[in-house]
Parts: sequence; C-alpha cells; structure tokens
Amino acid sequence: MLRTLARRLAGLVATLALISLALFLIIEVLPGDPAAIMLGTSAQADTLAALRHQMGLDEPAIARYLGWVGGMLHGDFGISYSYGVPVSQLIGERLAVTGPLTLMATLISLLIAIPLGVFAASRPGRIVDQGATLFSQLGIAVPNFWIGLLLLMALSLHLGWFPASGFDGWDHGFWQGLHALFLPALAMAVPQAAILARVTRASVIDVMNEDFVRTARAKGLSRSRALWRHVVPNALVPVATMLGLQISYLLAGAVLVENIFSLPGMGRLAYQALAQRDLVVIKNVVLLFAVIVIVVNLAVDALYLLLDPRLRGRS
Repeated sequence: MLRTLARRLAGLVATLALISLALFLIIEVLPGDPAAIMLGTSAQADTLAALRHQMGLDEPAIARYLGWVGGMLHGDFGISYSYGVPVSQLIGERLAVTGPLTLMATLISLLIAIPLGVFAASRPGRIVDQGATLFSQLGIAVPNFWIGLLLLMALSLHLGWFPASGFDGWDHGFWQGLHALFLPALAMAVPQAAILARVTRASVIDVMNEDFVRTARAKGLSRSRALWRHVVPNALVPVATMLGLQISYLLAGAVLVENIFSLPGMGRLAYQALAQRDLVVIKNVVLLFAVIVIVVNLAVDALYLLLDPRLRGRS
C-alpha cells in the first residue's frame, strides 16, 4: 500500500512540475511583455523598466523559473503588484475563507447525496426514487450561481436568516463564521450533491445485484443490514472517484459564488487579480489550485485502498 501511494505521489509531483512550467511559459515567456500587460500600453518607458526589474524580467527565463519555484518551496510567492503585500499573506488570508467554505460544501454534498442515493436505490420506482431523480435533474440543470442568487433572495433578503454578503472573520466567533458561510456553501454543494446522488444510486443498484449480496440474503441477513453492511461499503469506490473530481468543480465554483456573496476568498482573489492584471498573484493562485487538486487526488487514491482491499494486491 505504501509503495503504491509513493509511486502515485511521484507521478503527481511530476505532474505539478509540468503544470508550473507550463504556467510560467504562458505568463512570462510566450510573446508579450508581462510588465506591459500589467501596466497597460500607456505606461511610461521608465515605469515599465522599473517593473521589469522588480519582477526580474531582465534575467534569463530559466533563472526566473528556478527562482520562482525555489521561493515557493520556502514560502516566498513574491510581492503583489496590486496590493503591495506578499502574495503568501494574501493567500493565507483568503484560504481561511475558501478552505472552510469548500469543506462545508463537500460535507453538505455528502450529507445530502449519500443517504438520498442509497434510499432511492433501495426503493426503485417509489416516491423517494422519483424525488431523488427530480432533485438530480434540477441540481444538474441549475448553475450554482443561480442557486446562490435564489438562496440570497429567499433566506437573506426576504427571511433575514443569514447575512446577505460579507464575512467578518473568525475573530468574531467560530459559529458566526460558519453561519456566514452556510448559504454560499449550500449553493456550491447542491449541484455536486445532485451528481453524487445519481452516482450513488447507480453504484448501489449495481452492487445489490452481485452474487455475494444474494448469498448474504440467503443466509438470513435482513435487507437493511445487507444494504448497510455489504452493499454501501462496496458502492463507495465510484462515489469516492466522483468526490475527488468534485473538489475541482468546487474550487472553480468558488470564483462565482464568492463574488455573489462578497466573500474574501481565493476565488474572489483570482477574479480581482485577473481584473487588475496582477500576473504575480494569478500564477501563484492557479498553481495553488493545482496543488490542492493533486493532493485531493492522492487522498482519493489512499481512500481507494482503504475501501477496496483488492486494490492493494495490484501494487
């Protein structure tokens, strides 16, 4: 098991190196002047020269790339042109919002999708199954930013149960912070829960038709015990696959949802950096998103080995 994870970790590190190289080439090496992009075409020549020197653009490309990677390994992501502060400080502040927001959205998605998918599969054709199908269709069809707007109008502006926008920070209390993040997390979770519920239902139905389940039932095991003891654990492998993919969608959805709810998270930072043409922030934020996705994929691989012992023998 450890050998398998080590081999996959090496592959993911190589993937991350290729992503960082491609990102560097696109932003700093391909035709075009990064300093002119950031300052605009009307910038003075001396201002452009000063920014090029500040960004190290007068050095060879290989030296700039190695300096960027080496700095990141030591926690130095450079200085933001727009904000005038270290990028590491910006990322740390914004991760304190996006991290809990993504975890809440993932947890809400699981709490909705797995019970709904399991109960729908155990009662095919009945009202629970029909309701799960309707929920999946609506959740997949409606984008998360529309769900966020509907939740904002209904639960914030009309009923006043949740704040309409903003995040006061964790210093004002843990539960108050969770309360402020609940609506955007729900908006991000509903589309993913719809997909996950459909995958769970299909996986549970497939496992229920396996021979070992029929054997367990023939030995006198009740339907509910066979379902939760044998069917559900074996049906979670494809669910874990989809859950790993959903982290990427949640990070992408955070860009829209955080702007709708005015949350100072990584998604809004990426949007603002793009609008302000802050290439220093953009390349570091994009690479950080790639690192998060790679770490999640490694965690999903480890979860595979825990859920299905048969995979351990294939290493």
